[in-house]
Amino acid sequence: MKLNKTQYTVFFFFTFFAFKGVSQEKELLTVEEAVSIALENNYQIKIVSNKLKIDETSISPGFAGMLPSVNAVADSNNSLQNITQTRSDGTKVSLDNAKNNSLNYGVALDWTIFDGLSMFARYDQLQEVKKLGEVALKQAILSTVSDVMITYFNLVQQQQQLNALDSTLVISKQRVVLANNRFSIGKASKLELLNAQVDENTDQTLYLRQQEGFKNAKIRLNEILARDIKTDFRVVALISVAKNLELTSLEEQAKSQNPQLQAHLINKRIAELALKQLKGTRLPTLNAQAGYMFGDSESSLGFTTNNNAKGFNYGLSARFNIFNGFNQNRTEKIAKIQIENSELLIAQQTQLLASQLAIAYQTYTTNLKLMELEVTNEIIAKENLEITMAKYRIGTIPTIEFRTAQLNYINAVVRSTNAVYEAKLSEITLKELSGSLKL
Repeated sequence: MKLNKTQYTVFFFFTFFAFKGVSQEKELLTVEEAVSIALENNYQIKIVSNKLKIDETSISPGFAGMLPSVNAVADSNNSLQNITQTRSDGTKVSLDNAKNNSLNYGVALDWTIFDGLSMFARYDQLQEVKKLGEVALKQAILSTVSDVMITYFNLVQQQQQLNALDSTLVISKQRVVLANNRFSIGKASKLELLNAQVDENTDQTLYLRQQEGFKNAKIRLNEILARDIKTDFRVVALISVAKNLELTSLEEQAKSQNPQLQAHLINKRIAELALKQLKGTRLPTLNAQAGYMFGDSESSLGFTTNNNAKGFNYGLSARFNIFNGFNQNRTEKIAKIQIENSELLIAQQTQLLASQLAIAYQTYTTNLKLMELEVTNEIIAKENLEITMAKYRIGTIPTIEFRTAQLNYINAVVRSTNAVYEAKLSEITLKELSGSLKL
């Protein structure tokens, strides 16, 4: 069999006998459509997407503390007192239940002009948090795509094996009919008929078990797609395995695309910005205040019984931390340790990723070889069964030899479909690790 240089395509046709037809009314679900449905319906992706929207909304100069705050303010004070006053000329004045009222209102602005550049570090940190959310979303998408593809191709494998068992069950039923006819005319013993019936029942059991596995795999796929688990559909009986993956290229892609590694790199940057904010507190903080205020006060006793004022007020205030119990040094030391831990996590993840890729790639190359071998073996077993079946019909070979050929074919189909599926799993794993998994 000639193999394509870029991919190996396996498409199983079973043509000896009439298979049980699949209703054309069922939905034909391709792997691309399955992935699209999952990405639209998956709950985890929706949750992570909403978290990313929160992170995107948070990126603003206001959240970073760069913009002033403007407030409408009002202050009202009232008192009712018994007052006795002695004036400078010696006279005394007394008044019971003297009323004093004051009302101040207006617009006030407060603005931190300088805080040691911490506000700029906070703004950069908000952007890095958004990048972390993007990486989390990519990880959720990769994981979902991987789950859908693995489940979908498992269903394809289950269907291929079910078709093979269906065909061999047809053969076994024809064998029972043939043995019964031969027994009726005295050309075969009762033992041959009984053996044929036992083998038919065995094949029927295998078929029912496989049918159960197929239906369960279909339910599992509907579950991943977050839709009604009773939804019926057909799948494309084709598994295409890429044969051109190279370890060096995958390693380079992983350095820039693997979500876990990217998350560690971003977390290191966030830790560095946190240290920058802490260092900013060593510098003075400068605030500006301004406003336009209205004032109105009344007093029942005194030289001034009524006072009204309005106008601008403004000013500057500065604050500088001289001593805070050595907490500044402690917090900066802790922040530096957190940066060091981030670097260690990056190194650890890089090594783990290289190990996972190397192991997965070795499995991938082995599975490719096994796939070629088992597919070739299936072709041989199929041809052997056809020849054996023709000889059995004319009575030139014993029953046990025919049954052996039949079982060899079934086992060859199972091994072949498993080998193709395992090779596809290896491909999916490598692409997921490198962050390049896509349809």
